[in-house]
Amino acid sequence: MNPIEQNLQNVREKIATAATACGRDPHAVTLLAVSKTKPVAAIEEAIACGQRGFGENYVQEGVDKVLYFREAMPQVALQWHFIGPLQSNKSRLVAENFDWCHTVDRPKIAQRLSEQRPAAIAPLNVLLQVNISGEASKSGIAPADLPALAATVAALPHLMLRGLMAIPAPESDYARQLAVFQSMNDLFAQLKLHYPQVDTLSMGMTDDMSAAIAAGSTLVRIGTAIFGARDYPQHV
Repeated sequence: MNPIEQNLQNVREKIATAATACGRDPHAVTLLAVSKTKPVAAIEEAIACGQRGFGENYVQEGVDKVLYFREAMPQVALQWHFIGPLQSNKSRLVAENFDWCHTVDRPKIAQRLSEQRPAAIAPLNVLLQVNISGEASKSGIAPADLPALAATVAALPHLMLRGLMAIPAPESDYARQLAVFQSMNDLFAQLKLHYPQVDTLSMGMTDDMSAAIAAGSTLVRIGTAIFGARDYPQHV
């Protein structure tokens, strides 16, 4: 068993343990493998182990990987999620190549993504990023602004509003992790009341996924625990 295979097995077991501990079905939690800065060889190993969803933070790097696997493995149904901050001048690349965008946090970006999404392919699945910890340095909208942005996104023809995403401030205490994630789940529940298609709450990473799952996360974004430490080259 190679390291990535072993790591994937370990992460899946942790997800199952966390879900079972709070009375949830482990299959209700999707594992998104965060493959940013990792070579295609590492992603190929994960694919060989049954992983199908991958998250990328850098637009051009992500597009390069999407196009590579579209040509190299056309028979494998992969899902590509853009999970990094999105600048307006890069929105077309995301709209044309990714299946999901987790980081919509303003109407201008939503409008551009919808206008630039090719009509011949399925609508782009969109998550609204919430700045749940109120950090000045973090992307995302304030919870109070969520209803207006959700209404904007839901009305756009080439986007599909699927739910919420958050990256809370780092916190080592489980109880405090849980409290923040539960506040996200409260927002998620409110959103679902108005938009029946909403089904995805993207929260939880390597260091806090147990608390996220206990609070209702449906998708955890795991990179280091699968692929190891990352290299950070310069990205433009």
